[in-house]
Amino acid sequence: MELINNKFPGVYFKQGKKRNQLFTKNLVPGYSVYGERLVKENNIELREWDPTRSKLAAAILKGISQIGVNENDYVLYLGASTGTTVSHISDMIGNKGFIFALDFAPRVVRDLVFVCEKRKNITPILADANQPMKFISQVSEVDFLYQDIAQKKQADIFLKNCNIFLKENGFGFLCIKSRSEDVTKKPNEIYQRVRQRLEKEITIVDFRILDPFEKDHAVFVCKKKK
Repeated sequence: MELINNKFPGVYFKQGKKRNQLFTKNLVPGYSVYGERLVKENNIELREWDPTRSKLAAAILKGISQIGVNENDYVLYLGASTGTTVSHISDMIGNKGFIFALDFAPRVVRDLVFVCEKRKNITPILADANQPMKFISQVSEVDFLYQDIAQKKQADIFLKNCNIFLKENGFGFLCIKSRSEDVTKKPNEIYQRVRQRLEKEITIVDFRILDPFEKDHAVFVCKKKK
């Protein structure tokens, strides 16, 4: 398998006939998280990264120029679910980085706990992303903030958390689910409205629509202004 080291930390891709395949270097060799394929290349174990199950992977395959996460970063992940994308970011930041992985659903947080037992650079938090003052004591200042939640006013929630937790010059990655915002509006109308809201408080670095990997979804990469 001819793997190429991607420009993003710990990310590799293989050129395929239909599409490129993504991989991250497995922080916990021998263990998969969601049934993903494990492969070895030059004595390095890699985990295949499914872009239909991860908006971050989809954004990379859609050619996003910057994602904002680096090795050793501290990360706040809002909408962690059972840990699919969280686990790949865990691979990227390595043992010296750390992820505060938050979700409001007890069932998925219970599943996330099992991921955290193997990956010591993640801690689960049961809380509502829209109420950051209720979990402020559990989270430090972070280098990277990732949000993927199915609620209304996603941009407002994102900015609220960036203002509290994100370091100056830190990066934020916002996933927008257009149907969660307003099912009566076309996705492009939603994305434009979100852009206008973000530009009032934060710098937009990149934007990608995720079709065909994720229908009616888009992502914004942002940098916190000085």
